[in-house]
This record gives sequence, structure tokens and C-alpha cells, in this order.
Amino acid sequence: MAVPGFTLSVFILLLHISSVANYPNGKVTESCHGMIPEHGHIPQSHPVHNISVNQMTFRPGSQLKVTLSGSQFKGFLLEARDVKDLSGPPIGSFTLIDREMSQLLTCEDKQGSAVSHTSSSKKKVIEVYWNAPSNAPDHIQFLATVVVKYKIYWVKIPGPIISQQDALPFTTPRATIPPLPTLPPVFHLKKSFSASDCGKKKFCIRSPLNCDPEKEPACFFLSFTRDDQSLMVEMSGPSRGYLSFAFSHDRWMGDDDAYMCIREDQAVHTQPSHLTGRSHPVMNSGDALEDMAWRLADGVMQCSFRRNISLPGFKNRFDLNTSYYIFLADGVADDGRIYKHSQQPLITYKKHNVSDYPKNIGGSRSSLLLKVHGALMFVAWMTTASIGVLIARFFKPVWPKAFLFGEAAWFQMHRMLMLTTSALTCIAFFLPFIYRGGWSWHAGYHPYLGCLVMTLAVLQPLLAAFRPSLHSPRRQIFNWTHWSMGTAARIIAVATMFLGMDLPGLNLPDPQKTFAMIGFVVWHVGTEIVLEIHAYRLTRKVEILDDARIQILQSFAANEAESHAFKKVVFAIYVCGNVTFLIILLSTINQL
Repeated sequence: MAVPGFTLSVFILLLHISSVANYPNGKVTESCHGMIPEHGHIPQSHPVHNISVNQMTFRPGSQLKVTLSGSQFKGFLLEARDVKDLSGPPIGSFTLIDREMSQLLTCEDKQGSAVSHTSSSKKKVIEVYWNAPSNAPDHIQFLATVVVKYKIYWVKIPGPIISQQDALPFTTPRATIPPLPTLPPVFHLKKSFSASDCGKKKFCIRSPLNCDPEKEPACFFLSFTRDDQSLMVEMSGPSRGYLSFAFSHDRWMGDDDAYMCIREDQAVHTQPSHLTGRSHPVMNSGDALEDMAWRLADGVMQCSFRRNISLPGFKNRFDLNTSYYIFLADGVADDGRIYKHSQQPLITYKKHNVSDYPKNIGGSRSSLLLKVHGALMFVAWMTTASIGVLIARFFKPVWPKAFLFGEAAWFQMHRMLMLTTSALTCIAFFLPFIYRGGWSWHAGYHPYLGCLVMTLAVLQPLLAAFRPSLHSPRRQIFNWTHWSMGTAARIIAVATMFLGMDLPGLNLPDPQKTFAMIGFVVWHVGTEIVLEIHAYRLTRKVEILDDARIQILQSFAANEAESHAFKKVVFAIYVCGNVTFLIILLSTINQL
């Protein structure tokens, strides 16, 4: 019996936990020039941190100790600038003192020209050495950006001015730091978005298809309405963190033009960004957006803004006169900081030009290849393998004289079902590799267990092809080996399916997936237990009849007929239940 194995599978499911990504690694080269964190918040105005140096003069090639200190902070960016051009490139390079707390950055193609944090751990003091270059200007000032929280930070905190030893005293007025950008005005939406103009005036993307955000809170909605040379964008969905969408040249994250609506307390701010791969989005200035507005009601977040179709003066903003794949995602936000999306983004089936004719389209949160992969594995290991095992284990006596193509009927059915299982497994096995273009390092234990299942699925029919004859002394060894490998394959396959259902590429919705898989396990194990108990009771009846020695043959024949009828009824009920669980999972996959 396989009860312990299937119980282990359920236990693995209960232990499986998904992690949430975070990105406090200090690699902030995008902020080198302006020293402004891409957080989308207004910087604080009164610094509470201090920059100090161990000497006020220097010579080219000399080294000074620089200290950044103050109340606890998480992140920082430290640079040296020419006093006469504080918006210019960084001057000189740094040498680290504590590599656990600080790291060097390459800014403006100058290696080590800035220093930043290595993690979000709290710190009060950072010490580094600054190396004066041979072509250093006469007067240098250190500047620092310090981040206490995601929305609480100071930009370009001024430090002391140091001068070359032979330079004239610095008496000219200090160059002013350019004013920090302010966020555009944001308005409050008075009513919910409507899908009534989708396909007429609006280019709409909806999930589920044809849902209406005005009537259905669970509707994920994105629309584009053209007005001369600009587009009005509306986005809505059931999110307590953030909603986002992106234009992409392909179906993969990376080099994408993205827009995010992020909840912070009881407000929502809209932030353009760009995606550089499977990493935290890089936030950009909101100057490209106009007429921003938002609304929060009943757990639904809604935001809107206007942007020009062409934005030649803005880096990372795509020209919307052409076609792109469109991503729609949601996730968790904490204190204005976003985390990895909670489910696979909705992706349109093909590229679309949102500034062209209005359309009403949908998308999928899973690739067709991954859907087929999951469907084939469910069919193989939930249905064909399970039914094939029951036939071989309990139905040899039911059809003892029935033959099919020269072999016992039960054996032919068993062999057909198990070969089908192996064939479906082989086909499904290669689909994720085609989809990913190689191995996936983001799928946890699922691909490793999948490879093990694939290996056993191939070895089983090869082993069966060299099955010894019935009376061979090696037949018993074959039987145990065949049973052990088959049982192991089924247990590992169920565990693999449990893990695979939670992966972002498929991510079947709860609670349907959990109920369906646990229901299948209980249904199969329960059927095996019923048939085992029935077989045991039948054996006891035969022993009692043999001891009584009364009408042994007649009673045994009647008892055997009754046993066969009972097994057939149980088998029919089992197949119906098995197919029901399979249909539930396949229909759920189809709806992704």
C-alpha cells in the first residue's frame, strides 16, 4: 500500500512556503548623478546626519578619512564633488574600511568614485578613505544621501569643503545644489472606472475577460483612451499594495517600460519605472505623467494618469505608436516600498498597439507551454498511472480468462496505461525547458524532483521489457524492483505536482488546487484501503470454508463471483471520482 508515501506528499505541501523578494543591496548606480533615490517621495529638508574629515587640506595622491554619522539609517550614497560644480561628476575614488557595511560603486565610468551600503541593516557610522586624484580641483565638497526608511531620506547632505594645500582660500559664494524635483499634483477620483466603452473608445485589458470594475471588485482592469497625441490610462484591481503594468518587446521581464500605482497609508502615488530583468524595478521621475488621480474603496485600488504617445526627451519611456506585449501585475507594498508580485503577471497573448483602434482583449497568467505541461502531468500521474496500478494490484482474478491481443486483458490494460503515463511524462518534461530556453533556477525543488520522476518513468518500461519468465528464480526480484520503482515514482510525482502548483509560472488558485489534490490523494488511498480490506476478508472466508469442508467448491465459486462484482463497482466509482478531480484541475488550468 502507498499510504505513507501519499501522506508524505501532503506533508510536503503543508511545509511549502513561498518567499517574498527584497532588494536592499545598495547597488544604486542609477542614482549616482543626481544622488536621488528612485523612491517616488519628496526628500526631507533638515539633515540629521553629519559628514566629517580628518584634515581640511590635501595634495594629489593623498588619502583622507571621511566619516558619515548620525541617527540610525539603512542606506546611503557618498560622493566627492567639485565645489564649483556640485552637479558635475564625482571626484577621486574611495577605499573601504568596513567591507561588510559599505561597497564601492562605479559612477560616471569612474571605478570606486562613490560608496553605498551593502544591506538594509541599521547603522550609525560609516568610515571610508577618499583618494585625491592627480587632476583634482582646488576645492572639494563631500555630499551624502541618507535613507532612514523607504519614504524618509535626505538628498545631497553637504559636508565640509577641503582644499589643496597651495590653493587660495575658498571665498566665492558656495554653489547652490539644484532644487530637488517635486511630485506632480495628484487628484482624488470621485467614482469607479467603467468598462462600458471598451472596444469602442477604450483599448481594454481585463481579467476575467469582459469583467467590469464598476460592478465586480475582483476585476483587474487596464484601459487606454487616445486623445490627440496623448493617452489617458486607467488601472483598477483588488490590491492592498500596488498595481502595475508594463510595455515589453517580448514575454519576459527586462528592458520594459513600466508604471506603478503604489499604496501608502490611505493614499496612492503613481510612479513610472523601468525593468532591467528579474530584479527590483528602477523608479524614474514622474515628470512624464500628467492628470494623475487615484481612488481606494472596498479593497480595490484605482489610479489614472495621462502621458504623451511619444516622449523623446525621457529615457526608458517607449514610443506608443508601435505594438508591445502588455503585462499587468499586483503585489505587496510596505511603507511605499514594493515587493515581488504575488502572482504571475497577466500577459497579453500577442503584441498590441494601444494608441491604435480600440479593442477589448484578455491575457493569461501562464504560458501555454506551462499549461500543457501541468495538464499532461496531471493526466499521467493522477489518472493513467493510478488506474493502471489498481488494475495490476487487485484485478488479476477478475478477468483471469479474458485475453486481448494474445495477452491477459488485465495485463494489456495495465501495460497500455503505464506506457501512456511514460509517454505523457516525456512530452511534458521537455515543455518547461522549451519555455525557459534552459534550466530554471527560480523553481525550487520542483525541477529536481521532476527529473527524478522522468528518470523513473523511462526506467520502468525498460525494466518491464526484460521481465523474467513466471517461474524464473529472478522473477521475485523483478516483482519487488518493479513495485518499488513504481511506488517511488508515484509518491515523488504527487510531491512534485504539489510543489509545481505554487510556482509563479502556473500558480493555481487556492483553495481549489489544494482541495482537489488532497481530495485525489484521499480518494486513491481510501480506494486502496477498501480493496485491501475486501481482499483480506475474502481470504478469511476461504479459510473458514476449507475448515468446514462443506460444499467448498460451490461456496467458493459464489463467494468469488460476489467478490468480482464488488471490485467492479468500486473500480467504476473510483474512476468517476478520479476523473472528477482531474477535470477540476484541468478546468482551473484552462482559466489561468
